[in-house]
Amino acid sequence: MTDTPKKVTDLRSAIELLSRFDDELIYTDEPVDPVAELSGVYRYVGAHGTVQRPTRIGPAMMFNKVKGYQDMRVLIGLLSSRQRVARLFGTVPEKLAFMLKDAVSTPIPPRVIAGQPAECQQVVHLATDPGFDILKILPAPTNTPQDAGPYFTLGMCYAADPETGAHDVTIHRLCVQSKDEISMYFVPGRHLDVFRQKAEAAGKPLPISVSIGVDPAIEIGACFEPPATPLGFDELSIAGSLRQQPVELTRCLSVDALAIANAEVVIEGELLPGVRVQEDQNTRTGKAMPEFPGYTGAAQTAVPVIKVKAITHRKHPILQTCIGPSDEHTNMAGIPTEASILQLVERALPGFVLNVHCPSPGTGKYLAVLQVKKRTSADEGRQRQAALLAFAAFSELKHVMLVDEDVDIFDLSDVMWAMTTRYQGDISTVFIPGVRCHPLDPSSDPAFSPSIRSQGIACKTIFDCTVPYDLKAGFQRSVFMEVDVSRFIPGFTPQ
Repeated sequence: MTDTPKKVTDLRSAIELLSRFDDELIYTDEPVDPVAELSGVYRYVGAHGTVQRPTRIGPAMMFNKVKGYQDMRVLIGLLSSRQRVARLFGTVPEKLAFMLKDAVSTPIPPRVIAGQPAECQQVVHLATDPGFDILKILPAPTNTPQDAGPYFTLGMCYAADPETGAHDVTIHRLCVQSKDEISMYFVPGRHLDVFRQKAEAAGKPLPISVSIGVDPAIEIGACFEPPATPLGFDELSIAGSLRQQPVELTRCLSVDALAIANAEVVIEGELLPGVRVQEDQNTRTGKAMPEFPGYTGAAQTAVPVIKVKAITHRKHPILQTCIGPSDEHTNMAGIPTEASILQLVERALPGFVLNVHCPSPGTGKYLAVLQVKKRTSADEGRQRQAALLAFAAFSELKHVMLVDEDVDIFDLSDVMWAMTTRYQGDISTVFIPGVRCHPLDPSSDPAFSPSIRSQGIACKTIFDCTVPYDLKAGFQRSVFMEVDVSRFIPGFTPQ
């Protein structure tokens, strides 16, 4: 690595930082088809996560030439390695959740820039222009041949509450439906959907911007959910805290909304009141796109529609995308989940939970591993209290695994060792049936279990893989002699 680059403030400075490392970013000049081929390539290169095997953890990848587009590059996998995320934030992977937890507690609100042109508006395409067509401007990828259509998967959707003016930013699956229409799928409970419902009740459209290709701090911050970030909390302020400077916004050109000023691409539009479309109306595949659990989600029969009014972008723009089941999603969703759990358990049980990991096989949303330290006999039982707090901190969580302080929660082999040697199913398992979880879990279905009353309800489970305090003396790991391995292997550094 060469000299330290300038501070990360946008996607391009993030790319500049990664370019200083030998193993974090690769480029290709081979022309790629955005229809299934682009994702098909990256599945092998670095997607990992719950993606179909074979796959692996690998570098981010920039496609310099996209078939059918002269001046548009596509970046994929920017956040698909926890090590890479840590480098983008100047920390180590084990400390990411703590950094995010602190950022939520010390928010720095965004600010609107005025009197200067925004970088995201260097090139402007209005929907009223002759021949305007979303897919002639932007190469929205189709992840698999079965997808409902082309999707924008990393759009920072930003809108305001029509009653209070409070803003929120979230990420949703956005399917291109026509030359100027994009469908938007809302999981129940999302704050932008609350805003949309208020506008719709008043018979009005909801102005919205979709910013693509931004500072990774914005992408991570946008994935926080209640109660860590309640209704009215602008998650852009988390990114501001992470970078110690406000995220800069600009006013849209065609709608009354704000957008991220240094984004690569901005889609401006309005969510139309009372308008719904079938998500796969153009393909009739019955499928939507690959989602984070590793399965292709079913196409929704009636989803709201964004009427696009304009597309603006920087010169020589970079469209950023991700594969739904990849580690990129796990990191964006999982690290904020870890931070949310740490925030709540630290308030209730100070110093008891040492760290939290929401690993890739758990999709970043469904599984959390909590590392605890029982200091006295009075701590026995508090590990299960911590698990209950974790469920409260993140409602979509399905399983919690509890391990002792000597277990490396970032090494799932070590976690499974704890489950093998410190767990008995009949006394170490706590079932909490009939609790709302997440609708995209295919096992959360009445057809799968008679205990499930409707889609999205699950049996939340605690796996207590900790040693009872009064038995700890019999569960000590073998201790080896400390040696200087570099005497035998020059340059060797322990992991």
